[in-house]
Amino acid sequence: MTTPQSSRALLRFVEDEMLRAPLLFDQLIEGTVDHARQLLPTLAPFQRQATVDLMQALQSLRQRMAEYFLHSLREQTSAEVARQAAPRSLPVSPTKPQLLALVEEQEVALDVQLSHTIEAIKNVAEYELRELRTFVSALVGDLEMTRDHNPFRAETYARALWAASQALPNARGQQVNFMQYASTPMAQLLRTAYAASTSRLESMGLEPAAYRTLILPTGSRTRQGRMGESSVSPDMRSIRDSMPADINAEPRGGHRVSRHSPLDSPRPAQRADRQAIELVSRLFGAMLDDTRVKNDVAMLISRLQGPAMRLALRDAGLFDHDRHPLWRFINRLVYASEMTPDFGDPERMQLLKLAKATIDQLASESEQSIRLYSWALDRFEAYLQKRLTRRLTGVASQLGALQKLEEKMMSGQAGPSTLHGAIDIPQLDTVPADLMDDHSPARSALTDAERWLEQLQVGDWVRMFLQGRWIHAQLLWAGARREILFYGDGASDATWVVRRSALLMMHSNRLLKDLKQRAIVASAATRVQEQVLAEAAS
Repeated sequence: MTTPQSSRALLRFVEDEMLRAPLLFDQLIEGTVDHARQLLPTLAPFQRQATVDLMQALQSLRQRMAEYFLHSLREQTSAEVARQAAPRSLPVSPTKPQLLALVEEQEVALDVQLSHTIEAIKNVAEYELRELRTFVSALVGDLEMTRDHNPFRAETYARALWAASQALPNARGQQVNFMQYASTPMAQLLRTAYAASTSRLESMGLEPAAYRTLILPTGSRTRQGRMGESSVSPDMRSIRDSMPADINAEPRGGHRVSRHSPLDSPRPAQRADRQAIELVSRLFGAMLDDTRVKNDVAMLISRLQGPAMRLALRDAGLFDHDRHPLWRFINRLVYASEMTPDFGDPERMQLLKLAKATIDQLASESEQSIRLYSWALDRFEAYLQKRLTRRLTGVASQLGALQKLEEKMMSGQAGPSTLHGAIDIPQLDTVPADLMDDHSPARSALTDAERWLEQLQVGDWVRMFLQGRWIHAQLLWAGARREILFYGDGASDATWVVRRSALLMMHSNRLLKDLKQRAIVASAATRVQEQVLAEAAS
């Protein structure tokens, strides 16, 4: 949460940038027309005529498009400023009931282009975006860089660009054409605009903290895993055995010197106990330094360190692998918390309340055992299953209608959806060919995508780019023929009905991926192993 003073500073920054937005859009239209004109000789006759029509529309509808662009930019940045100013302890506003609309290939094609626009901006203006982020963080007093406070992110401008396209004639092909032709000029203009914004903030005397990126070679909080990372943990027993013989040794002049004489060396059992405690301490330190573990979850995990040390003295199997119930509980807690990312979400608060009560119970037990942590893991899994059941119950009244819709689709009796039915190539003749290349993948790739689709189970989580943003979505229902699938948002009560062909298109365009459970413990073990090897070499 930002303070009132920092919130006012951020608001002044937004107002200053908004004053420059009309000129930016004028330059964008000129750049888009020039870019389209340069491409005319390379286009097929039909696309050439469509591009000429687009260029004429851009000139005649420039003012109306500018209004759409500025309205979207204003709406997004105002919402971002308000969100940053809101206390995290407040629950999010409940989502209004939504009318179900079928997400078909046509809408996914738009998301494909929107994602291309976002990536173009990030690639061209990567350095300028990083620099601006550091200065905006300094502006609001967040020198630890805990989040991106810049309201004018690449996604913000891409969505404003799409809003501007809505002023064009109601032809999806022309709107998508505009997005494609405008992406490169937009990225180039924003590179300059971001640099200018940074210079203005720097002239105010701001001194930001050094920017932390994922590619820095050192630093305790620069390591971040990726979705789907390997869960194979290093041999923790070997790491324990390679710990210093005397963990009470203190460095003197760059060398470790024991506090004890050789006659006082610990017996083998004592040595193993000390090494086990040292390894647990380092593992928890590495987990708490992992930037993927949010602060509220890190506080809960830290409460497990004491019980884990006592468990290490009793349970010889703790370091056999990261499948021990203690490590599985930690991995599961981090993963479940990521599915409800909003700190003010009542679901997240309830999840962490249950986790805290469970950890308090673990810590209060005098006898630490594998059975105790198996109970904790089972309790946590039961809660997650209960939460899924509760959500399924909430949408049960809609499932009958969805099954009937699927049956009509398979029989060819379904009428047009809210997006005018399934797409075919003639409908998007004005869409550039490279946008459609991945929509008809090779047979082997399509088979892989279909195999992935068939393996989906109710309750599985995916990360998908839908309606202009990345979301965590949980599968709530799949039709008997898997022609339509029903997803729920992890951060709200929003739901989507997605057609099979649309999911396959998202999959082939890398706009959809499985959400694998991150191997927090395995990553921590790897880092501890590197530390021990570095110490041995020094």
